[in-house]
Amino acid sequence: MSAGLATGLGAFFAAALGAGCLSPLRAEPAPRPPDLKILVEKTTMREGTHWLGVYGRVADPDQPGLWRVKIWQEWSDRVAITTDSIDCRPGRATRAGVTASKVVVQTLNPGGPINPANRLDHLIWWATCFPEQAGREPAGLGPLARSLGFDGRQLEHFEVLAVPPLPHP
Repeated sequence: MSAGLATGLGAFFAAALGAGCLSPLRAEPAPRPPDLKILVEKTTMREGTHWLGVYGRVADPDQPGLWRVKIWQEWSDRVAITTDSIDCRPGRATRAGVTASKVVVQTLNPGGPINPANRLDHLIWWATCFPEQAGREPAGLGPLARSLGFDGRQLEHFEVLAVPPLPHP
């Protein structure tokens, strides 16, 4: 590319950005919470880099073993934050999340088989229930799960519950 063409293109993009015709993907990265633990970093041609992590773990004051945690999803152009409830008790290992239209409850089997369909749920569960294991491959945590009272034989399943629409005022 000639120096003149490069300078011309640079001037064009600078003018377009200044006029508001183009916007950068993001001028600066979103500030990340100090206790954020990144669990997944994946790059694709279509969406660029995507990070998923957890932060803001809070114990339920009335139910020992139940936690609320923030799920941080970051792309090059946006951040989405949701709150999940995680039950860490043997025989009750679950992850529950809410969207505008549904509640999804995943019953998990710590110490059981890990596959692409349940890996993310287990990463989030381990990071919430046992933060020192955050980011470790859940397939390798079976012996630890069994030593903590999880037998690895719980049936995994998920339920999707519809949330009724809010009435209009």
